[in-house]
Amino acid sequence: MTDRVAIRQLSTGIPGLDQILGGGLPEFSFNLIAGAPGAGKTTLAQQIMFGLARPDRPALYFTVVGEPPLKMLRYQQQFTFFDVARVNESVRYINLSQEMADGALEKTLARIVEEVEATSPGVVIVDSFRTVAHAARQLHDSALSLQHFVQQLAVRLTSWEATTFLVGEYQPSEPEQNPVFTVADGLLWLLQSVDRNSMVRKMQVMKMRGQAPIPGLHTFRITENGIQVFPRVIVGSAEKPRSSAEGAGRKTRERLSLGVKGLDDMLGGGIPAGHSVLVAGPSGSGKSVLASEFISEGARRDEPGIIAVFEKRPNEYSQDSPSGQRFDRLVHEGKVAILQTRPLDLSIDEMLSEVVDTIHRLKARRLVIDSLSGFELALAPTFREDFRESLYRMVTVLTGMGITMMMTAEVEDSYTDLRFSPHGTAFLTDAIIMQRYVAIGGQLQRIMGVVKVRGSEHSKDLRAFEITQEGIVMGERLGGYEGLLTGNPRSIPGPPSNGG
Repeated sequence: MTDRVAIRQLSTGIPGLDQILGGGLPEFSFNLIAGAPGAGKTTLAQQIMFGLARPDRPALYFTVVGEPPLKMLRYQQQFTFFDVARVNESVRYINLSQEMADGALEKTLARIVEEVEATSPGVVIVDSFRTVAHAARQLHDSALSLQHFVQQLAVRLTSWEATTFLVGEYQPSEPEQNPVFTVADGLLWLLQSVDRNSMVRKMQVMKMRGQAPIPGLHTFRITENGIQVFPRVIVGSAEKPRSSAEGAGRKTRERLSLGVKGLDDMLGGGIPAGHSVLVAGPSGSGKSVLASEFISEGARRDEPGIIAVFEKRPNEYSQDSPSGQRFDRLVHEGKVAILQTRPLDLSIDEMLSEVVDTIHRLKARRLVIDSLSGFELALAPTFREDFRESLYRMVTVLTGMGITMMMTAEVEDSYTDLRFSPHGTAFLTDAIIMQRYVAIGGQLQRIMGVVKVRGSEHSKDLRAFEITQEGIVMGERLGGYEGLLTGNPRSIPGPPSNGG
């Protein structure tokens, strides 16, 4: 019985890419980067090249397009990963346009072989391989000629221990009939979808021999730093930080204070650690104030927190809070982080990636999403269709990490039915806190109640509360009224007196 040969994995250095590949790029593999024009193929290939090239194992970048490499380099130099000092040293660009103009695949293969033998590169890239396919069509038995060319190229480059990438413009229907897809060890497919005024880039690892890549479509973004991939997180795959209370059993689960005297008692002693909480109420009822109290109390207890803001600017958040200066100080001390993500073209996975990175950096234990309506609007339209499903996945991943999270949801103050979220997401949460307006004595009065706390007893009382400069102050139980949830309660008449 022969021993297994371990395949070394190379780190591409691209955020998120190694993860979706199954741990990295297999060394000496023969890969294809495919997609429509403008999907980001050349940028991905160049970024991988600069990440893998070394002086002793340089990279060769063959261009088989009509335009000179200089024009392509002019645009690629805008990215921070591009290092001009490495060009012609650990990175070399070679133009094969003349060989392709002659229409001879043998000449093209011979030139590649000549350059590879002279350089012994660690990375070889051919861009665009689609041009090679067009040249093969002019030949007799073009399909056989192209298949022979691809097989010879793959065998020779693998035997020279080079990690290879062919870059080409292909349509999703082509893999079934194109020989390059069969020969390739790995296939990265790049897509871009336009929905209304939003454009979203996605990446799929269609195959990677010998590895277990993360399935599905993963969103990615091209910035001045190049490509960043946001892996599609699978429920149960996130690393869970262990707390001192973990393992003690559900009955003794640690409780986290919300920082509002009286509300913790209504919840049965606070929010169980690792629970998700929905705070539902109409505009101005105090949802964001309660969220800031929850985060501030955590910071005071050495439980750092994160607020993901979708409806206002980060500086406005601390300024609007009754205890704004104190909250702002916690941010500057690094005990609280405020995240404001890009609007209109966000994906759940991009949001989750930023939150998880901040959790690890801050060692956070608390998280607020303010609000679900703003969060949904910040998503690209293509992701809004399955908002509930994506939100479920995000909540499960974060609470599985031990994070206690609070989400706010604005609902109309309807007095004909009792609703807690316009998205039908209330069932995703472990606890629900309801805020309402009622009219008492000719004035609007805020009231609060605890609707549920999963696996725990809680108060059924409805209590008045005020928002002061010190934060939320809970009032007494409104026991002298009936019909509070109708918005126009009536006093309950007392027992008749026994006067003489």
